[in-house]
Amino acid sequence: MKLKPKFIFVLMLFLTVSSKTRAQYYISFMPAFYTSAGNTGDRLTMDVEFGKQWDVFSLGVELGKTNFSNQDKIDTTLYTEVRSNLNVFQQGKFTNTITVGCGYVFNATQNLMFETSTGIEYSISEKIHANIFFGTYFFSGNSSASNNNFFGLSLVRFFPKWKKK
Repeated sequence: MKLKPKFIFVLMLFLTVSSKTRAQYYISFMPAFYTSAGNTGDRLTMDVEFGKQWDVFSLGVELGKTNFSNQDKIDTTLYTEVRSNLNVFQQGKFTNTITVGCGYVFNATQNLMFETSTGIEYSISEKIHANIFFGTYFFSGNSSASNNNFFGLSLVRFFPKWKKK
């Protein structure tokens, strides 16, 4: 049985949202640049992630574009990814993060995507955080594979649970 990417995306979104343990939701906007050669459109990647954080661990589902270069016929840059994040070390308002992700690039010959990244997150307030991060995307298909290193900045908006009165 072959699983469809849309089914996997919906399943992971459901699992992220339906957990009953104490946690807070978040949304993150993450532009980044590949460190390889190319014009701005070839090097820019961007995504939006929605997820849930439990203490030092978070799980999110993101939707993004691998680049913004012109596409001839079919767009092969859209992807979805499931990302897990662990806050490894915290000192004051700074946190060191490690992220591992697995995704699917729609209509691409190298459609499997894996991510490893790390970053330094700064807590601007209880609800707003900024993160400088770097890492690598690994792309794999039936007959070829590649990887791209990236460097970026994310802005995160947390939605803490409301306290009952």
